[in-house]
Amino acid sequence: MAEIRIELAEDQLEQLREVAKQFGLAPEEMARLGLVDLLVGSDESVKTQIGYVIQKNRELYQRLAG
Repeated sequence: MAEIRIELAEDQLEQLREVAKQFGLAPEEMARLGLVDLLVGSDESVKTQIGYVIQKNRELYQRLAG
């Protein structure tokens, strides 16, 4: 997997952090999922896959925190 670096205004970064927190994700993972969604469109199977990834990551983060 390749890496990419992006710059955000401070208020945009704060918004990203808030949204990521709501989903129990790291801001980087939330940004990645948003880009994936943008690139592949709103296909229903993609939404299902993203939901699966979010749920699995939430479970992982909860286990790591506990």
